[in-house]
Amino acid sequence: TVTICYEDAAASLDIFTEYGDPEPVQSALNAEEATFYHELGHMVIDVYDLPTTGREEDVADQMAAFILLQPGEDGQVDPDSSEVVRDFARAFAASDDDEPGESDFADTNSLNQTRMYNLQCWIYGSDPDGNSDLVGDGALPQDRAESCEEEYDKLDQAWSELLDPHLR
Repeated sequence: TVTICYEDAAASLDIFTEYGDPEPVQSALNAEEATFYHELGHMVIDVYDLPTTGREEDVADQMAAFILLQPGEDGQVDPDSSEVVRDFARAFAASDDDEPGESDFADTNSLNQTRMYNLQCWIYGSDPDGNSDLVGDGALPQDRAESCEEEYDKLDQAWSELLDPHLR
């Protein structure tokens, strides 16, 4: 089972409200949808005994992005799904680690800012033309953006191969 606590949803709503989001409820719902896929990633790794080559938390973020950023039959990523991942990334940005300490660097989760930039990179990499605003408005640094398409392609290939034997 995947369980997401009501407290997590309430925290998301608080984050987006405090962040001054124009639609805090929708943004919080989007972040929670992405959280569901992140937690599903943990479940899939466990149930199918999938290998991971990094922190499982980061790998679960990758699976959430993989699922949500899959192109449809028209070859395009659904803008609503892209917005879900954007809001997931913005939740990490709004939860910025002030001054990380030793325990933050040793944590099983990457720093919030790192997770935010990874998610933004995968969004951009999945559709650079459709998400050029991420680079244009400075949300994703140009030097990181240059490798995002290749990074997303590798993520897509890895998750496609890992999940293929288990999909019908």
